[in-house]
Amino acid sequence: MGPAKLRRLLASLPETPGVYFMKDGRGRVLYIGKAKNLRSRVSTYFHGSYGEARIRAMVAKVRDVEVLRAPSEVDALLMEARLIKDIQPRYNDRLKDDKSFTMLALTRFDDFPKVWVVRETDEVDAERYGPFTSAGELRDAIRHLQKAFRFATCAIEMRENDAKRRHFRPCLLHAIRRCTAPCADRISRDRYAADIESLRKFLGGGREELLAELRARMKEASRGLEFERAAQLRDQVRALEGFAKKAGPDYVEGDITPIDPRVGLEALGALLGLPAPPRTVEGVDIAHVQGADSVGSVVSFVDGIPFKSGYRRYRIKTVEGIDDYAMIREVVTRRFRRLEAEGRMLPDVLLVDGGAGQWGAARAALDAIGSGPRVLLSLAKEEETIFREGRPLVVDKASPALRLLMYVRDEAHRFAQHYHHLLRGKALTE
Repeated sequence: MGPAKLRRLLASLPETPGVYFMKDGRGRVLYIGKAKNLRSRVSTYFHGSYGEARIRAMVAKVRDVEVLRAPSEVDALLMEARLIKDIQPRYNDRLKDDKSFTMLALTRFDDFPKVWVVRETDEVDAERYGPFTSAGELRDAIRHLQKAFRFATCAIEMRENDAKRRHFRPCLLHAIRRCTAPCADRISRDRYAADIESLRKFLGGGREELLAELRARMKEASRGLEFERAAQLRDQVRALEGFAKKAGPDYVEGDITPIDPRVGLEALGALLGLPAPPRTVEGVDIAHVQGADSVGSVVSFVDGIPFKSGYRRYRIKTVEGIDDYAMIREVVTRRFRRLEAEGRMLPDVLLVDGGAGQWGAARAALDAIGSGPRVLLSLAKEEETIFREGRPLVVDKASPALRLLMYVRDEAHRFAQHYHHLLRGKALTE
């Protein structure tokens, strides 16, 4: 391909997610790939030193590139897998590390199909989709798909007629609305099967048809006064529509350096001596002006990322005047009594804004309830000192663990202040 033609071709490519086809002079497809930005991704192939020798040999044969746009990166990944399976291009025939391709599997060994990531060579009784060239990207896609279809990904065998399921406590994925918890009898077999059938349609490329069907079912449920089901269908539609929206990087307040949540959690687990990194961290803060319009906040982080549906705000009911310790005891007591009453998962780490005194107030509340998180911490603003068991922990100021806790603490502070300002504004208006 001549330089002038190549420049025109690259300039004509869209800067959107999609799939690209590398073709030779006879129009045969040499390679199929996917991209979140087609122009940027295809352009990288034509840098002189790009890739291993095999890829450079393929690029030398390319005479044309065609593309198909996709609504999102998830759609592009699924589209790539279907096209590779149908066309079987020469240069998609193996992975760089000579491992077998990754597949998405819908299991068939019990009454509630699970979604697993497997290899072509794995012996699993399952309906398979793929192949996918990247196991990591497939796992990311599954996490996105769980927001819409809320399927199970565990290995628990579940039978519809198993009475023990009703006494089972669901895992974290149910708490963050990523699974409907068939393990704990929180959904019927028929309702779960309907969600899996919707997933099948999406995997098969029927995105728009599925969205239309879900919207129609949502309206039908609303007309039938099944408002809870209508809300669930609405959430599915929003999740599917939201695949194309990218979240920005996570930032620590007052710091422009992005934080990798996984690094922060791994460092926090090591600092606390835990056998595995914590998955859920909650933060508590108090806001008032001279004891007036006192409020408390609880923010929830899952896998190091704010989980806004888990946020809670509290108007202080039992404390008069200025007594931050008593206010912390009230908020912590109300929060954990509610979690226990609803049988919900407790956080791995609870972080209170303040020093040893605030830590002690939270500890007293938890002891009175007889329940609590695995670890209770407080974080004082002045020197950014972490307290555990009422004593300071020695930690480097640049530690990812400290920066993650600062992020949680500052978010709890922001949320409490926001609620306090709302109440103050309302009082002034009145």
